[in-house]
Amino acid sequence: MKRQLVLLVTTALGLVLCTSAQPAPAQELFYQGKTIRIIVGSDPGGGFDTYSRTIARHMSKHIPGNPVIVVENMPGGAQMISANYLYKVAKPDGLTLGNFAGTLFLAQVMGRPGVEYDVRKFEYLGAPARDFSTCTLSKRTGIASLQQWLAAKNPVKIGGIGPGDFTYEIPKILEFALGLPIQVVAGYKGTAPIRLAVESGEVDGVCMDWNSIKATWRKALDSGDVKVVVQIAARTHPELSDLPIAADFAKSAEGRRLIQVGIHDRGLSFRPYTPPPNVPRERSKILCAAFGQTLSDAEFLADAKKANLVIEAVPSSEIDRIVADLFKLEPALSAKLAEVMK
Repeated sequence: MKRQLVLLVTTALGLVLCTSAQPAPAQELFYQGKTIRIIVGSDPGGGFDTYSRTIARHMSKHIPGNPVIVVENMPGGAQMISANYLYKVAKPDGLTLGNFAGTLFLAQVMGRPGVEYDVRKFEYLGAPARDFSTCTLSKRTGIASLQQWLAAKNPVKIGGIGPGDFTYEIPKILEFALGLPIQVVAGYKGTAPIRLAVESGEVDGVCMDWNSIKATWRKALDSGDVKVVVQIAARTHPELSDLPIAADFAKSAEGRRLIQVGIHDRGLSFRPYTPPPNVPRERSKILCAAFGQTLSDAEFLADAKKANLVIEAVPSSEIDRIVADLFKLEPALSAKLAEVMK
């Protein structure tokens, strides 16, 4: 039986994501006639962009004063440019939200060049969905299964954005942990350009979130031009029950641990939303409550279903926990991740 594409969020979502609060009259006046920007760290047309634009269409009605909400794309540096902007440049006035990849959390832990933010100082609203990482290959490769990929004599070219992004880091981790023949071709500005590169034959495939793939690449999936061959998640996705889980093919305990820390854990915090640090408390409460209410809004869920978006909310507390745990990583494991993903 074909499963419904949109997963219903928890009943108590407003309480799970954050504590709802009645805004003070001054805050109602503040948002009236204003515009809120959602800064997305990738190009238009990708999964991040699609989620943010769908949220933007519905979130305003849950904010007193009903401000206009617009999406601005700020790609570059594997979404690091947008995170740096949110941390250093954006005014902490409650009129800017950021949506960047949770892979940037580990980038700070590993001391990657270009990091100018501190992920511990953001106040996360939560995330609309958790990542179910997969690798999808073109029919042109002749590879239709993980076993065929493992046996391939030549490296499979996987398109990636760059260090700090899942499209780059997933295949690098799998290359080490599973021994997959992979050549990562980096430098793309987003997943939409990577999809085009796969279709043109420039690269052979991409490793990215299943939710994004089915929302933005449906035609190619349905035609068989591309095929998902492996899932890289802690549990089997109900729509991918016939596909193997990558960790089961890891060559060593170290490889399984790298998959757990480098892919599984960060998949829970893959699409965080957050304002800049130091937003006035009353405004951050309003934004947090509105975000939670949006994700449980019937009209929003119907809109998300039309766009093939899965809504499986990740609470802010879970993102806070993941951030804290990353800063407790044993030095040897952190060093190994840095070596694998260099």
